Amino acid sequence: MRTRLGLSPSPEALCARYDSVRRLSVALVGPLSDADATVQSMEDASPAKWHLAHTTWFFETFVLRDFVPGYRRFDERFPFLFNSYYEAEGRRHSRARRGMITRPTLDEVLAYRAHVDAEIELALPDLPQDARELIRLGCHHEEQHQELLLTDILHLMSENPLEPALWPGARKVPVAMPGPVGWIERDGGIAQIGHDDPHFAFDCEGPRHAALLAPHALADRTVTNGEWAAFIADGGYTDPRHWLSDGWAWVKANAIDAPMYWERREDVWTRFGLDGRRPIDPAAPVTHVSLYEADAYASWAGARLPTEFEWEASAAGQDAGAGNQLDVAGPVEPRPSADGPAFYGDVWEWTGSAFRPYPGFRAIEGAVGEYNGKFMSGQFVLRGGSCATPRGHARASYRNFFYPHQRWQFTGVRLAKDL
Repeated sequence: MRTRLGLSPSPEALCARYDSVRRLSVALVGPLSDADATVQSMEDASPAKWHLAHTTWFFETFVLRDFVPGYRRFDERFPFLFNSYYEAEGRRHSRARRGMITRPTLDEVLAYRAHVDAEIELALPDLPQDARELIRLGCHHEEQHQELLLTDILHLMSENPLEPALWPGARKVPVAMPGPVGWIERDGGIAQIGHDDPHFAFDCEGPRHAALLAPHALADRTVTNGEWAAFIADGGYTDPRHWLSDGWAWVKANAIDAPMYWERREDVWTRFGLDGRRPIDPAAPVTHVSLYEADAYASWAGARLPTEFEWEASAAGQDAGAGNQLDVAGPVEPRPSADGPAFYGDVWEWTGSAFRPYPGFRAIEGAVGEYNGKFMSGQFVLRGGSCATPRGHARASYRNFFYPHQRWQFTGVRLAKDL
């Protein structure tokens, strides 16, 4: 496992990181009632309470159960409730019915977290390196769930006719619209793709390998709300010429005519966010669009989506810790950027690349080997992180992935073209 996850930090540094990650998750659910934390708004989303318990189950199962002699589970019923998709860990509650778990209560789940946290921090100094590497994996796993927490909560609140604001929004300061898209040109040739340093990466980010790139150019920013509104006004959602066949069928079957959470009120486009419903900011990056919409927009704009290799080759020299990313609990949303290409933060950027294994990929042995490999079918890769991605979580080689119709995440569009 060490070769796939990298070398672990010191026990002291790992303990501090564990504590920081766990505290942020609790802060994200601070405004929620027990009812808010229990409801499941769609099958793709999970209740906030489930996210809190599942991430705790991960540490309890793969660290405390497997490495701490004599450890007794907090509750023997919880593995069935809070396992997600680990077949090696046995039967589990149906994903589509997670919203039926009215008990344990939110307070009981928080008590479960506190129990496991105390046991982890007590055991950590004496744990072997393999266990410490699993704690580090668990921290990155929980950061993924922090982003899902926010996007699932946003979807839940959007289903409430009152459209409640979870957090008060910051005062909006008008900014100038960005100028026309500029292009970052790159000659063709061989690019080295994938993770290859001693720091952490998920298994699907390697092995590092050579990829052939044709001459191409990437847009120097993502598509804005204002540009998307022009696409809508020009009949973008009603002209089948720009759409993939599956995408056009999805548009017709679901009456799609704008990004998710957009609604036209009094002749003004508005969006629903974690701070309630507000007019769209035309200068901000468009978000909550599917791969189908992203591909159609690119066709309408006379461009295409980048491949994941083109994206990584251009982003590798950029600071992955910069940009608009998650630092504290609050009403995150994409913001207008004036800081160059901004490859990281704001929105996950759809690529035209299928999520498939790299040459030489092998899943890690054991249950944690189910983490990514078995999902390499039917999904597309997104790159770069979003406003809901915890800062420090993303990197140039990071591969997020979703099905082409999904758009409840903070997903956006960067254009590419051939040279």
